[in-house]
Amino acid sequence: MSRLSAVLAVARAPFLALPVALVAAGASAAAYDGSFDWRATGLALIGLLAMHVAVNALNEISDLHTGIDLRTRRTPFSGGSGTLPGGELTVRAAKGLAAGSAVTGAVIGVYFLATVGLQLLPILVLGALCVLLYTDVLTRLGVGEVSAGLGLGGLPVLGTALVQGGGLGLAAAAAAVPATLMTFDLLLLNEFPDEEADRHGGRRHLVIRLGRQRAASLYAVAALATPVWIVAAVLVEVFPPSALLGVLPSMALRRPLGWVFRSPGERVPVPALAANVQWNLSTGFLLAAGLAAGAWLGL
Repeated sequence: MSRLSAVLAVARAPFLALPVALVAAGASAAAYDGSFDWRATGLALIGLLAMHVAVNALNEISDLHTGIDLRTRRTPFSGGSGTLPGGELTVRAAKGLAAGSAVTGAVIGVYFLATVGLQLLPILVLGALCVLLYTDVLTRLGVGEVSAGLGLGGLPVLGTALVQGGGLGLAAAAAAVPATLMTFDLLLLNEFPDEEADRHGGRRHLVIRLGRQRAASLYAVAALATPVWIVAAVLVEVFPPSALLGVLPSMALRRPLGWVFRSPGERVPVPALAANVQWNLSTGFLLAAGLAAGAWLGL
C-alpha cells in the first residue's frame, strides 16, 4: 500500500460521500427557503469533509490503542481499515492527519462565525464536541449513536443552511431530521459486527447496552421514521412535492429490515450493511435533488 493509499484508508475515503450528501441537503433546503450561496456551500463542504476525516482518523488511532482493531472481524463497512495495526501508516502520521483536518475545519468555522454571526456558534460548538469526543468519550458514555446522528447528520444540515445567509427556514430544520435518523442508523447497524471487540475495548454503545434484539428494533424504528417524516413534510407543505424523491431509496431497507425481523441474533449479512449505506447516501442525495427542484424549477 502506498503512503497516499494508507492516508486515504485512515481517512476512510469511501465514506466521505456522507458529508457531501449532508451539505447538498442543507444547501438545497436553504435554497427552497429562499437563500443560496455557492461560495458558502463550497466552504461548508470543505469544513465538514475535514472534520469527518478528523473523526475517522481519531477512531482508527483509538481502536489501535484499545485493542479493538486487533479483535474485530472486519467487513467493508465496519471494523476499521486495518491500516494502523498492519503497519502501513504510523500512529504519528495518523495523529498529524487528524490534527490538520481538525484545524482546517476549525478555521472555516471561525470564518463563518465572523461572517454569519453568533447564531452559528451553538451548532459549531456542539458539532465539534460530537465529532472530536465521539471515539474516546461519547461511545463510552452510551451516547455515541446520538452524537453521530447530530454531529455527522442533523447539525451539518442546519449549519450549511445557516451559512447561506438567509437564516434558518422550515425546510432546512425539517431536512435535519432524516439526516439525524439516517446517520444514527448508519452507525448503529455497523456496530453489530463489532459488538464483542467493542465490549472488550470499553465501549458502551446501544448494541451492548440494549442487547441485539432491542437495538435492532430501534434501528427499524429510525429507518421507517425517515420516509414517514419526508412524506409528512411534503403533506404539510414544508417540503415541495419533488422532495418525495427522497423516499424512493427506502426500498433498499428490505435487506437490513429483513435481518432485523428474522435473525437479529445472528451476524448482519454484508449485503444488509451495504444496503444500509446505499439507503443513507441515496436518500440524502435524492432529498437534496428534490429540494433543489422545488427551489429552482418550482416542482
